[in-house]
Amino acid sequence: MSPATQTLIREAKAARVQTVRGLRLHAKAASYDEIVLSIEERPLRPLAAREVLVEIQAAAVNPSDAKAATGLMPYAVFPRTPGRDFAGKVIAGTEELLGKSVFGSSGDLGIRQDGSHASHLIVEADAVVEIPAGITMREAAGIGVPFVTAWEGLRRAGLPKSGETVLILGLNGKVGQAAAQIASWRGARVIGVVRREEPYAGHASTPVEVVSASGTDVPARVRELTGGKGADIVFNTVGDPFYEIGQKSMAVGGRAIFIAVIDRFVTFDILAFYKGQHTYVGIDTIALNSVAAGAILRDLAPGFAEGFLKPFPIKDSAVYPLEQAHAAYQAVMGSSRDRVILVPGA
Repeated sequence: MSPATQTLIREAKAARVQTVRGLRLHAKAASYDEIVLSIEERPLRPLAAREVLVEIQAAAVNPSDAKAATGLMPYAVFPRTPGRDFAGKVIAGTEELLGKSVFGSSGDLGIRQDGSHASHLIVEADAVVEIPAGITMREAAGIGVPFVTAWEGLRRAGLPKSGETVLILGLNGKVGQAAAQIASWRGARVIGVVRREEPYAGHASTPVEVVSASGTDVPARVRELTGGKGADIVFNTVGDPFYEIGQKSMAVGGRAIFIAVIDRFVTFDILAFYKGQHTYVGIDTIALNSVAAGAILRDLAPGFAEGFLKPFPIKDSAVYPLEQAHAAYQAVMGSSRDRVILVPGA
């Protein structure tokens, strides 16, 4: 079959897609248990210039998807289709992308506009990235938010390099694992802090040293491991519970990255801050649109293609059809350690 014939077939297939079947949120819920996720069909709008139509084959469920459904994100619009991360095939739009298997992420999708928990998604052509060889659709769908957050934090703080030490607080969370992968790919030494005794759960290009916060003086241990220097970068994925640990573990000139919070306020030691010549970086990936997230995934793609970065394993038990979306959302908000995936066509 010639390329021209294949293109005609894809265009004919896209022309038959006139509606989108997906989850729909009509109003904010009072709690996670009360989230109402109906399945509805809506008309598909025409594509604008430099947009593509993606047939969704897998879409991750992130904690932010559920949080936005309960009003914790005041800028979230209703009604809308949720979902920030996706993987699928381009079936219409920009010629060079037709038929490509792609993935993407966004701070806009599923929050301020219709997202990926649906059969199809219209998104900017520059927002999608071709899936590297050897990575499945489901794995690609699970890369998004954790890796985008980790990369953006490390980029803003100054990407780690060989000889530097990166301390990750909340190592075994998904962002923590992504940060460990990226830091070790960059040649940095990685030390991770966990709440209780447990090994590192993810992939890394070099050994990851794990320190338990239970019964351990973490800053003292970090300084012992670094010959008294401390960590060049502290990536705090947990927020205030580990705030003091992180600040006491920083080297002179160290950079701290913050992405989460439980209680908003901490005791800020101004003297230690300026005497230590520290830099604080706050990361909010909800502020990144689809194109900005696509650019980050494009930067990460070589790491996945070369095997330095690996997607999270996707368990069959963590894959749900749209009809079981409520259970998928409950699993995520129940602190499941699995990457939870929706499969619209299942």
